[in-house]
Amino acid sequence: MSRRTWAAKFADAGRGVWLAVRDERSFRVHLPVAVLVLVLAGVLRCDATEWCLLVGCIGAVFAAETFNSSLEAFFHAQDDAVKARVSGVLDRAAGAVLLVSVAAAAVGLIVLGKRVWLLANGAT
Repeated sequence: MSRRTWAAKFADAGRGVWLAVRDERSFRVHLPVAVLVLVLAGVLRCDATEWCLLVGCIGAVFAAETFNSSLEAFFHAQDDAVKARVSGVLDRAAGAVLLVSVAAAAVGLIVLGKRVWLLANGAT
C-alpha cells in the first residue's frame, strides 16, 4: 500500500472544504457573517487576542458545519433500515452546529461590543 503525499492529502481536504461550501446552504449565511465580523474587527482595531478569538470562532463554526454536511451526505446514502436505526443523528449534528454558532455569536458580541463601547465613549 503506497503512502499518500502531503500534497495529495491537502488537495483532498481542500476539495472537501469546497464541496461543503458549495453544497451546504448554511454556508450562504456563515460566509457573509464571517466576512462582516472580520471587517468589523479591522474597522474597530481589534487587538491580536481579539482577532484570535474571532478567527477561532469562525473556524469552529465552519468546521462544525462541514462535519454536519458530511454526516448528512453519509446519512442520505444509507438504505431505509440503516436510517431508521440512526434516526436523530442529523438532529444531533445540527444541534452541534447550533451550539458552536451560539457560542461564537456570544464571543463576537462580547469582543466587538466592547470595541464599540470603547469607541462610543472616546477610549482607544
